[in-house]
Amino acid sequence: MRIDIPEGEEPIPYVWGEMVPRIGQAASTYSLSVYEYTTLGLSEFEAARLRVAQINGCLFCLDWRTERDGRKVDEGFLDAVGQWRTTDVFDERTRLAAEYAERYALDHHNLDDAFWDRMKAHYTQAEIVELSMCIGSWLAFGRLNHVLGLDSVCVLPSAGSA
Repeated sequence: MRIDIPEGEEPIPYVWGEMVPRIGQAASTYSLSVYEYTTLGLSEFEAARLRVAQINGCLFCLDWRTERDGRKVDEGFLDAVGQWRTTDVFDERTRLAAEYAERYALDHHNLDDAFWDRMKAHYTQAEIVELSMCIGSWLAFGRLNHVLGLDSVCVLPSAGSA
């Protein structure tokens, strides 16, 4: 870990809640909101989230699986995300979610008209904005936790903590 945590303190609540309480609380609320209020399907949500986790290298994010109504993505989904271009297990929305996450994180200057035409053929404008906000959250906070070395001890805080 690259941040000193006092003995007995939980790293994430301490860093996000004690060190920078106003920014940390706002960041926590944003981070948790993408899970609580998303309207995206589980497959496209997880494809984008896991692709960002692969790019960030966030250990916790790579291990985490979002659960909805008692369901999580299947074993092997993470491998399919890494092979989003060629996998035969994704529908077009899921493939586009993984592609968008990758391009958002690594090549956002080259999101061309052809890409946006494909996105608009499969996602509403509101879904595109929502997916963009989700990807932005995962990119920022997963990367922050990895860069500071918090990802090896990360536990997703509840809405009231952090």
